[in-house]
Amino acid sequence: MQEIASDLATPPFTSAKHDRGDRLKVVQIVDVTRARSLPHRRFLGLVDQTETDYGDLLTHTEVLRSSRVLPTCSPLEFHCDNGKCIRRSWVCDGDNDCGDDSDEQDCPPRECEEDEFHCQNGYCIRSLWHCDGDNDCGDDSDEQCDMRKCSDKEFRCNDGSCIAEHWYCDGDTDCKDGSDEEGCPADVPITNCSVEEFQCAYGRCILDIYHCDGDDDCGDWSDESDCASHHPCRSGEFLCNSGLCINAGWRCDGDSDCDDQSDEKNCTASQCTTDQFRCKSGRCIRLSWRCDGEDDCSDNSDEEDCEKTGERSEEESCNVNNGGCAHKCQQVRGIVQCTCHTGYRLMQNGKLCQDVDECAEDGYCSQGCTNVEGGFQCWCVQGYELRSDKRGCKALGPEPVLLFANRIDIRQVLPRRSEYTLLLNNLENAIALDFHHSKELVFWSDVTLDRIMKANLNGSNVEEVVSTGLESPGGLAIDWIHDKLYWTDSGTSRIEVSNLDGTQRKVLLWQNLEKPRAIALHPMEGTIYWTDWGNTPRIEYAAMDGSNRKIIADTHLFWPNGLTIDYAGQRMYWVDAKHHVIERADLDGQNRKAVISQGLPHPFAITVFEDSLYWTDWHTKSINSANKFTGKNQEIIRNKLHFPMDIHTLHPQRQPAAGRNHCGTNNGGCSHLCLPSGTNYTCACPTGFKKVDAYSCAGSLDKFLLFARRTDIRRISFDTEDKSDDVIPLADVRSAVALDWDAKGEYIYWTDVTTDSINRAKWDGTKQEAVVDTSLESPAGLAVDWLTNKLYWTDAGTDRIEASNLDGSMRTVLIWENLDRPRDIVVDPLGGYMYWTDWGANPKIERAGLDASERIVIISSNLTWPNGLAVDYETERLYWADAGMKTIEYSNLNGTDRTVLIGSQLPHPFGLTLHEDKIYWTDWQSKSIQSADKNDGLGRLTLRENLENLMDIHMFHRHRTPAATMCKINNGGCSHLCLLAPLPKAYSCACPTGINLLSDGKTCAPGMTSFLIFARRTDIRMVSLDIPYFADVVVPVNGSMKNTIAIGVDPKEGKVYWSDSTLNKISRANLNGSQQEDIVTTGLMTTDGLAVDATGRKIYWTDTGTNRIEVANLDGTMRKVLIWQNLDSPRAIALHQEKGYMYWTDWGEHAKLERAAMDGSDRVVLINSNLGWPNGLAIDKVGSRLLWADAHTERIEAADLNGVDRRTLVTPVQHPYGLTLLDPHIYWTDWQTRSIQRADKNTGGDIITVRGNLPGLMDIQAIDRVRPVGFNKCSVRNGGCSHLCLPRPSGTTCACPTGIQMKSDGRTCDNAPETYLLFSSRGSIRRISLDTTDYTDVHVPVPELHNVISLDYDSVEMKVYYTDVYLDVIRSANLNGSGMLTVIGQGLKTTDGLAIDWVARNLYWTDTGRNTIEVSWLDGNCRKVLINNSLDEPRAIAVFPRKGYLFWTDWGNLAKIERAQLDGTDRKVLINTDLGWPNGLTLDYDTRRAADFVCACPDEPDGRLCSVDPGYMPPFPETTSSDERDDTVGSRKNFDSFPAKPTDSVENTIEKCSQEDASQGLCSQNVNQVLPAINGEGLHISYIIGAILSILAILILIAAVIIYRHKKSKFNDPVVSNLTYSNPSYRTSTQEVKIETVQKPAIYNQLRYKKETATDNSYTKGKIKIVEGICLLSNDDIYWDDLKQIKVTRGGILRDHACMKAETLSIQGSTDSLGDTETEQLLQDEPLSECSNVKARAPERSGLPLPDTGWKHSRKPSTESEV
Repeated sequence: MQEIASDLATPPFTSAKHDRGDRLKVVQIVDVTRARSLPHRRFLGLVDQTETDYGDLLTHTEVLRSSRVLPTCSPLEFHCDNGKCIRRSWVCDGDNDCGDDSDEQDCPPRECEEDEFHCQNGYCIRSLWHCDGDNDCGDDSDEQCDMRKCSDKEFRCNDGSCIAEHWYCDGDTDCKDGSDEEGCPADVPITNCSVEEFQCAYGRCILDIYHCDGDDDCGDWSDESDCASHHPCRSGEFLCNSGLCINAGWRCDGDSDCDDQSDEKNCTASQCTTDQFRCKSGRCIRLSWRCDGEDDCSDNSDEEDCEKTGERSEEESCNVNNGGCAHKCQQVRGIVQCTCHTGYRLMQNGKLCQDVDECAEDGYCSQGCTNVEGGFQCWCVQGYELRSDKRGCKALGPEPVLLFANRIDIRQVLPRRSEYTLLLNNLENAIALDFHHSKELVFWSDVTLDRIMKANLNGSNVEEVVSTGLESPGGLAIDWIHDKLYWTDSGTSRIEVSNLDGTQRKVLLWQNLEKPRAIALHPMEGTIYWTDWGNTPRIEYAAMDGSNRKIIADTHLFWPNGLTIDYAGQRMYWVDAKHHVIERADLDGQNRKAVISQGLPHPFAITVFEDSLYWTDWHTKSINSANKFTGKNQEIIRNKLHFPMDIHTLHPQRQPAAGRNHCGTNNGGCSHLCLPSGTNYTCACPTGFKKVDAYSCAGSLDKFLLFARRTDIRRISFDTEDKSDDVIPLADVRSAVALDWDAKGEYIYWTDVTTDSINRAKWDGTKQEAVVDTSLESPAGLAVDWLTNKLYWTDAGTDRIEASNLDGSMRTVLIWENLDRPRDIVVDPLGGYMYWTDWGANPKIERAGLDASERIVIISSNLTWPNGLAVDYETERLYWADAGMKTIEYSNLNGTDRTVLIGSQLPHPFGLTLHEDKIYWTDWQSKSIQSADKNDGLGRLTLRENLENLMDIHMFHRHRTPAATMCKINNGGCSHLCLLAPLPKAYSCACPTGINLLSDGKTCAPGMTSFLIFARRTDIRMVSLDIPYFADVVVPVNGSMKNTIAIGVDPKEGKVYWSDSTLNKISRANLNGSQQEDIVTTGLMTTDGLAVDATGRKIYWTDTGTNRIEVANLDGTMRKVLIWQNLDSPRAIALHQEKGYMYWTDWGEHAKLERAAMDGSDRVVLINSNLGWPNGLAIDKVGSRLLWADAHTERIEAADLNGVDRRTLVTPVQHPYGLTLLDPHIYWTDWQTRSIQRADKNTGGDIITVRGNLPGLMDIQAIDRVRPVGFNKCSVRNGGCSHLCLPRPSGTTCACPTGIQMKSDGRTCDNAPETYLLFSSRGSIRRISLDTTDYTDVHVPVPELHNVISLDYDSVEMKVYYTDVYLDVIRSANLNGSGMLTVIGQGLKTTDGLAIDWVARNLYWTDTGRNTIEVSWLDGNCRKVLINNSLDEPRAIAVFPRKGYLFWTDWGNLAKIERAQLDGTDRKVLINTDLGWPNGLTLDYDTRRAADFVCACPDEPDGRLCSVDPGYMPPFPETTSSDERDDTVGSRKNFDSFPAKPTDSVENTIEKCSQEDASQGLCSQNVNQVLPAINGEGLHISYIIGAILSILAILILIAAVIIYRHKKSKFNDPVVSNLTYSNPSYRTSTQEVKIETVQKPAIYNQLRYKKETATDNSYTKGKIKIVEGICLLSNDDIYWDDLKQIKVTRGGILRDHACMKAETLSIQGSTDSLGDTETEQLLQDEPLSECSNVKARAPERSGLPLPDTGWKHSRKPSTESEV
């Protein structure tokens, strides 16, 4: 605005006053552009304080009311009730121009436009703003919206909001009203920390003095939360009684800064400064506020004795020259008072008015503000639009979402409503986060895992971005324009940058950083902002390439945590948790101001959106909001959170897309990183890489210092001048100690004493792999022989020095005697020597040849802790560092001329290396890397400091001295290892551990001949007994091992067998680890014992879970259960092949030791007293003794093979498990001592430890491969057995696999079981044979089973159909597991019941999830919903095809059993009382028998006539072209073109109804549907003809029966009996059982069910006994019906026209036996041919139409053969 011309030169009026920068004192007068006016129409008016939240606005010029107000408005103006004058055209325009709404009173309502929403107060807003969570109307009428309906997986809070269902009663208050945690049992935390300790949120205990010290000692920041009442304030602060800390200068300043006003209590008279005025209350205010017309002292003392401004003498009148007033004049009690129009303020002379610059003050406009004469105009930046109040800016796009980290998860909440959802859960400790809106990605840091992760914004595809070199990544920011990731790390004191995938990582800032925390980016400006809460708290900014760094705030800061940028307002906001304040400033740090300074216990993170601030608070565990200008309108968005950390507003306007990409489309031409820098950009290189030119970086590093820091390995590049270090991106570095490198392969090598491994990777971190990870205990030293490519290392745990190839192969032990904690090792391949330090009881430095020859001690005095070693190949010196002596010394290579190089200021030197003329070392205590001159120790320089856990150090370069060696020529003639040696020997050959070198000195034996082999849960190891030392070697099996328990060896083929009780399988592999295969994968639970019969080529095992002892061939075939009765917990098993016995221990409730023949017969208990946990078992065949180990009695005992002559060999033994015997010794594994022990087998004496420090020891076997395996009794023609030949003391026994019967010859087995149960059990389908007495379940090897619920069996195609509710599919498979097909793959939810219509070839199922019953063909086609109404939870289902019935159970709220026709009609409730969970359902099909058989036609026509009526041959059709036949055949598939109603002659019929059937309500089935016959009202001529033909057919059948009465018949088709049973809670345990009867050859058909042969040659069946709901074959009560399918005419099943028994494929049970006639008919050799000569006709309905089932048919079939 422009100032009114005046002859009085008065200073401008101060528009605002600040009380310590946080309290706005004045109000501004505004003018805004109208919503519905002309483009430039303006208005003036006072702003009502209640209609906006843009500031604590108070009217500076009050309107003095009196009984007489002079009319000062012009005729063109409207006089407001409050005295204001506005334009008349603004009256009733919908805007409150007067400020008191008097211009909008008594106005007719305005009609809103089509795209507008009509508010209840008359305003019109955009329709898009309706129900967006924002009060745009002002009366909240646009947010009166219906609550959304919660989904099935959500919980509805009492306030109507929805949360995830699993959040209910999870301990976190997720509903705003807390209703999700009401009525839940309270969890009482268990405190394990002592009184002097503080317990972190995740259980860790720290000293209480570390609580609230400003450091993250817990690692999860929980020690720094809730500190308001704990931590005493530091100097310069005042402690409130409530525990809050405030600035000491705020004490007794008249303002209550403490939340309990304790800072203003007990105050003496304050001394105000010269620029302050002292109120009567003692408070000090600014002197400029004296006599300004406002009561700033709160007692009006600052306004007393002031000169009256604007008053005139009583003679003055407003009628004379307007009282001298420039604008308005009012006369009150005779005194003239001048006032100004809106947008102006009265000058000090009391007459003239001055324009108010509203834009100079905060809060008038949300974003942009343009000042005009008498008013102002607000505007918004791109991406926002002006609200209806013409002051606020509303972001375009979706509703904003607050995205925040909650430690254990990442959640999102809508700030304007109660919706609250989970994005990611099961996190460890998520702290910082940010998002990339356009790529729909969220990034977060985890300070427990020390990782930076990312995922899609829908929570999918979680990936690691940065996984190495992080210690405490507390800040994270995304450059959404240039696609870069920035982060802060207070542990490494760095700010780094990388691509979004973590590649091309660069340390951007590292100098003068202490504890960088929050970080924010301004990619449009190319700047980065961060907070640092170290010893000198500050806020800094720099260009995004790290240049132009500046401090913008470093005063009045303590814990500056959160930081955010308001891109639209060009301001930054931050929180200070110590000062409990939220502040703001311009982006350059100017105009700093406190926004909120009260009610902030511990703010952590902050974000801004539109006109609101949102922040998290640790103390209140909440998310809060307030106005960003004034701090007013504070609101709790969410409280009672787990632990809210970082927060961001997820909205596209928080990442404006309008910013320019400084790097353009080609990455700025940069080879690696392109980083914005102001308005330009900079090409940058990953850390350590030098720049070749302005755009390109070097492809590799030439020279760098390599050092280990326990949890990471770093390098300091010597290719760049800054010598900055960076972390090599390696995974799972736990405790790296020793290092070395190989320039030829560009590998670095390191040892890890936590994982006990030696590892390597390329220098850039790629191709990481473990080289040696077994039989290591404390690998402390490492060295690379670069001439022969060998790796040498020391092991302080095993006291060994070993060597191998660089890839870890051909590992060998070089030195194992007289070592006491060897530490560092270096090699001199040029001289053929290695050197190592030993800091045991007698510290020393030794030397030996690289082949372990010529070993000598070269230094043995004045040593304490000799650590690092280094060889100077140029001067031929040996350097070492001694942490105890605190020196660095050197000598000649033979130990002479010893000299102290550095003897001072070495607190604890550890690693040591040389390069050129420098020596470099690490120091534990000073936490630094230093260097000095290698000759005189001068010129000391600190390269890095403040680095914890520094270990070994090496200089990587590419200039190692080459040399020619004999080992390079044909490997020196060695078969395995060629090792260098001192001259004149030069080299020698060596063998891998455990293998002897042959007499030629060059060749190694093919393998171990005598060895121990033992299981260690996750691996199998061998200890050679051929060599003079004990060293275990891992069998390198490719497959994974989880819990390997039992072990056995086949010495003949050199294979090892083992059982894994976690993977539930038995596997085998060669002793060298090759050819691994699983031989038994089903039916195992806890296989504790295993024994290999190398003579008989069998494997025996015990299973504690199933309580069985089984046997199988060595490849797992022909598996048989030998013993299954009276077993409690069988454990170890041992075989005596020569005697034909097996022995086993049982450590159940009554522990015992038993014996039986190896075929399971002749079982006897040998010992059953004084046994506890008999674990290991071994047989001394030479001494004819039995030995066992008992972990409970802590003894190893022996007895003879009959269990007598019992005696104790070794006691006490702490916890023996495995036991074995070889030659004169016994060996056992001990859980307690974690060792393998050896003792004399006769006396138990001479106990030694073979190997120690081996946790997880299980079974053990001692093998001598030279010893013969013995004679195989079954070697000749398998003993005459068709399957298994098993030895026994008196010979051999033939046996059959489990469930299969032996034939009468005692040698031959049936091919398959005849009768069996088929049932499902979640992840398997199993079969239990009813032919044998063991009732052992055998798995049907169907793949990909997850949660199988129901099943049924189709004996026509020999397939099992089943439902899997995990995959929501219906599938079929053959009984051998092959041919698995998905029948129904979509549209299923919870398919609980399944049934097959074996006649019509249809599939029926119930779906509990969708509450439907459906049907389809067996191939899944022609699917139809039969019933979908009045179903609650349909479960089991059964069909009765011959009667046309469908039965099912429903176990919903009103449990019932129902019945309907097979097409879903005629539905009827059968039982609805006394039911709970009606699950299993089966039918007895034979209580009321009807027809004996039906005729069927083939699926595809073969040109011959076909009829389903027995005895009738239809006439040959006169004209039927081949095309017509083809069309007919194809009509089944073409079901989409069926007409709306079915025809009388149903197409594709397999079974037709006779007249008698029709009268009984029975009907034939259509392939697409099953149509029940409807009784007619009268006879039809076709019925009479049909009856005559039926009688004729019966006479022919009787004749055929008489002819074939004495003939026998062969049957190849199956006979099936089905029974189903299910557990009501299928989600926890589901079984469905079916009894299947599979047809045997013809000779067995007559005797198949004969338990005894009756004298009258009748057929006695096996009978059914109901036991707990499952039908089992027995000899009681109900008879099985011997139902079989008639053999087809030409030998193929259903290939030609077939006459089939209707009951053939059904579940059968009958109370009557078959008569002779029926039996002979079933046993006929040939079927009745008349079945194909009868014309098929559908029964007439006597005028009644077929029921409309919805199945469509295209036309009537002419004959049945068209099917």
